[in-house]
Amino acid sequence: MGDFYKPRKVSCTESCKAMDSPRTPEAAATMTKEIPEEEKKAENVTNKEVKKMEATPDNGDPARKTLIQERFNLIKSVGEECIQLDELEQLLERKFDRMHEVVCYDGFEPSGRMHIAQGVMKSLSVNKLTKAGCTVKIWVADWFAQLNNKMGGSLEKIRNVGQYMIEIWKATGMDNERVQFLWSSDEINAKADVYWPLVMDIARRNNLKRIIRCCQIMGRNESDELSAAQILYPCMQCADIFFLKADICQLGMDQRKVNMLAREYSDEVKRKPKPIILSHRQGKMSKSDPNSAIYMEDEEAEVNVKIKKAFCPPQVTKENPCIEYVEYIILPWFGRFEVLRKEQDGGDKVYESMDDIITDYESGALHPSDLKSNLSKALNKILQPVRDHFKNNAEAAKLLKKVKAYRVTK
Repeated sequence: MGDFYKPRKVSCTESCKAMDSPRTPEAAATMTKEIPEEEKKAENVTNKEVKKMEATPDNGDPARKTLIQERFNLIKSVGEECIQLDELEQLLERKFDRMHEVVCYDGFEPSGRMHIAQGVMKSLSVNKLTKAGCTVKIWVADWFAQLNNKMGGSLEKIRNVGQYMIEIWKATGMDNERVQFLWSSDEINAKADVYWPLVMDIARRNNLKRIIRCCQIMGRNESDELSAAQILYPCMQCADIFFLKADICQLGMDQRKVNMLAREYSDEVKRKPKPIILSHRQGKMSKSDPNSAIYMEDEEAEVNVKIKKAFCPPQVTKENPCIEYVEYIILPWFGRFEVLRKEQDGGDKVYESMDDIITDYESGALHPSDLKSNLSKALNKILQPVRDHFKNNAEAAKLLKKVKAYRVTK
């Protein structure tokens, strides 16, 4: 099997130790004899810190309290759901002076061209987390894409797509100082003796029904005919969280079930603290239909045509993709939405809150045609640096040409 897995006697206990996971009392007693005195002291300090889940006193320092609250609000704003908020507060207290040690896990399957929701929203989320002081590990899930039969299972194509996506995020202004792009195949091969025992332990502790419930993470349904590889996938993704030593899982709402599986596994093996889950959503705008989805390298004319044809019923804001573009992309990116129009149509107006936009749109004061024309301008302003990057960088241009030629497989 080559470098994929080098046989070695490795117990699950050893694997958990390597992941900083707690051992059972019996295993700890057995292994204590083999641990040098200095390591035992360091381990005891770590265990005490982990067990002391309550926030440490702030000694009445208002500046410290304010900074913790600012970090808390910034991190919390990334997701629509947080499990659990009190655990996030405790984490920020515990690592107040070591925020770079707060690891946020994100990941993606390289599976085709990148739509604007994925490109912009991930950049916005990552920049919030790094601004709070966190380290973000972005898992380039090339092996997972292969397991899920993306790009026809061709690892070469998958890696090309992965690099293309990294190029896009860099061009959008993602803060790379505290971001690590980690290729799953490289990292797993480098630490196979740690990774695979962990995967096997997760698989051993869960029945097939529980694992199949997680198939939503792959864009599949429980009723789909799943391959054996797709049964392995959720166990591996659950293991990723511990393998990367993640404090926070920052993923889409469609990944919630496997994140909850990780918390259940933490309870099972008595591992504390459990990973915190920050789940965000993507609305109607994130479609895979190339005729309607806006891709990060689309030309200005293509964006204009797609927005002009987009579903946007008058005075209806619910499940309106154009409204969602404004809410989840334009307002977070610019902090406002400018509507330029003729005086007889209401004149120019600058919106700084979603509530005002919804009020005007539902009343008819903001017409769909005015919404669309100004939305197109704003989207093109965001996408222009990406277009420039792919035009001016020869290697990036080659990647884009290859990716556009690939046939996307589900």
